[in-house]
Amino acid sequence: MSRIESEARSLLLDRREALCRAHAVGSGGQGFVPDDVVPEPVAVGQVARELAEVDAALHRIAAGSYGTCSACGGPLGLQRLRAIPEARFCLGCSGHRPEDD
Repeated sequence: MSRIESEARSLLLDRREALCRAHAVGSGGQGFVPDDVVPEPVAVGQVARELAEVDAALHRIAAGSYGTCSACGGPLGLQRLRAIPEARFCLGCSGHRPEDD
């Protein structure tokens, strides 16, 4: 595993934990979510979508395809991955995706 994959995996696991806590709180479960982790109010659907994106990124790391654009197959770029570890698309492809049509 590369250094960027290791860093991303750590960030994604932390984000996944925070989202799971937010999902439990948002769906009526018991738990405490610090204000600086997940802003309130949190829509349960939004949390579920973000959790799915994080899980998909973790799967891409495990599969060895992390950092590759899902649309064009090109690199996402180090700065983009550090800013948005769950990103699936490069900057060029992020503005227009087939599912937006």
